[in-house]
Amino acid sequence: MKLLRQWGGLIWSKWSERFYQVSIKQRVFISFIVLITLSISAMGVLTYRIAGKEIQNNAFDTSKETVDKTLQLLDYRLNDVAMSVQSLMLSDAYRQMMIDVQAHDVTNYYVHLSEMQYVLSQATFNEPMIENVLIATPIGDFYSTTQVRAQDNSFYGSELYDNSKKSPGGYWAKGHYDRLFTGSQRVVSFVVRGIYENTPITNVFIVVNLRENKIASLLGKGTSGNDRKYLLLNTEGETVVQTGWPAKGEPPKDPEFLQDSTADSEGNFFYPFEGENYLVNYKQSAVAPNWILAGMQSKDQVLGQLKGVQRAVLYVILVFLLTTWFFSNKLTAALLRPLFKLSRLMRRVEENQLSVSFESKYNDEIAQVGFQFNRMMTEIKTLIEDVRQKEKGKRHAEIRALTAQMEPHFLYNTLNTIYCKSVMGENDDVNEMILALSQMFQLGLGGGQDLITLEDELSHVQQYCAIQQKCYENLFEYHAEAEEEELLSFPIPKILLQPLVENSIQHGFSDRRSGGCIHVRISLEQSMLHIVVEDNGKGMDAAKVEQGMAKREISKKGYALVNIRHRLQLYYGDEARMELSGQAGVGSRTDLWIPLSPLREEGGNYGIS
Repeated sequence: MKLLRQWGGLIWSKWSERFYQVSIKQRVFISFIVLITLSISAMGVLTYRIAGKEIQNNAFDTSKETVDKTLQLLDYRLNDVAMSVQSLMLSDAYRQMMIDVQAHDVTNYYVHLSEMQYVLSQATFNEPMIENVLIATPIGDFYSTTQVRAQDNSFYGSELYDNSKKSPGGYWAKGHYDRLFTGSQRVVSFVVRGIYENTPITNVFIVVNLRENKIASLLGKGTSGNDRKYLLLNTEGETVVQTGWPAKGEPPKDPEFLQDSTADSEGNFFYPFEGENYLVNYKQSAVAPNWILAGMQSKDQVLGQLKGVQRAVLYVILVFLLTTWFFSNKLTAALLRPLFKLSRLMRRVEENQLSVSFESKYNDEIAQVGFQFNRMMTEIKTLIEDVRQKEKGKRHAEIRALTAQMEPHFLYNTLNTIYCKSVMGENDDVNEMILALSQMFQLGLGGGQDLITLEDELSHVQQYCAIQQKCYENLFEYHAEAEEEELLSFPIPKILLQPLVENSIQHGFSDRRSGGCIHVRISLEQSMLHIVVEDNGKGMDAAKVEQGMAKREISKKGYALVNIRHRLQLYYGDEARMELSGQAGVGSRTDLWIPLSPLREEGGNYGIS
């Protein structure tokens, strides 16, 4: 093995050395030939496989259709047999006979036997496959007197009787020698319980013996020459009708064949038998549910057209290869130069040199590709710059829009309150509210900046609470505390805490008249600014609010929360987060985690002055 590897390495080394000693044109030519050969060969193989698959599917469909039609014909005839039995049981002679059977009266046996002759002869006349009919009853057997009954063989002592008791809906037996009548003809029996007044009668059975050779002849109509054979078998793997299978053994005796052919009501599979592969299509009878018709056809005969397709594909591959070898040298020389030039330019583009340009004094297809390359590079540079500017502007506009969407609806209530207090002469309160409102809007505007210090944001909230305390006297108290004084100088998006406090007042204290408390706590946890806004209001279902926010089915309260969360994501990405918690009747809590690291690149453009 070691020596073989050494020889292989030596051969490859010499071949590589000779390959790289030839001109690049010849190397491209050789590579071109190899690639085209592989491509054409792969295409030929793929074409062959596709055509083969199509031919195989068509052959399968044809074989299946033949089996379906044959079984349809068989079911039609078997259904006629079943209808003949029903007609027999609807006749007056049968009904009169059943009256005496129920009464166990044997005195009129021969009268009934005589009256049944016409009914029995009519059944055999309507369906030529019927050999004979026997009605076994406790008072005696009824049958056509043109047939000779084998008196030594009682139906009640036969295998047919044992099996029919297990099949209330009727039993279709496999082919056997007729033991109920003389002559020992090969028959297929259909046994069904006798019915009177729509009620099955115990120990009354109608046996219809069908000629086995008629059924075999019926199946033979579906064959074309010797290319297809049919097997009629039952679910136990027993042959129902002898169809003259030429092989020494029969497939139904193989457990694998039986398993595959009873896996479903219909289907197909390949089955190796006596050195040859067969396509087997099978289908369950609708009239005799325990019968399965299997059509077997040699796979070579089914797919015989594939050989012609195989030869045609091979010829096409050879023609294309010869043509390719003839033109490859000329095409290589003509195409190589501009392609190499364009390739070099593309490699420079891969190195982010976007200022390259293709130049050519020709106007052929390769030159057109080069000119398209130039236009594409121009568009790419323009698009890159446009995207950069648009993304920057889009993020800026979105942040501005989200900030502007914080509805100052409290302003209307505040102005109304100021008016009422002014009318009532409460000028001190009016002065305080106007001053607080002025300071609040001054802090909210933030000098046109999107970020303000945490201290200014808390002052903004303080002024807002002062106004609300004048509007809702004695409703709530407000407290704010910071773990460290340095945290108050940290920049955060403006109008971030006021909507949370507003939610507590408008929603948390909606059922209160006094005793409310809003607490804002600021701390530093794992390099994150942790802000908690907590109240003792009526609380909230945090999971329901989160679900509504996710589905965008939100109220004004939920809208403010969505707005805050979205703004945090725009400024800080996934590093910032907001968590809601609460309990009915106890209060609600909102936790904000803001990273101390620099803002995202886009958000960083909106710092504080």
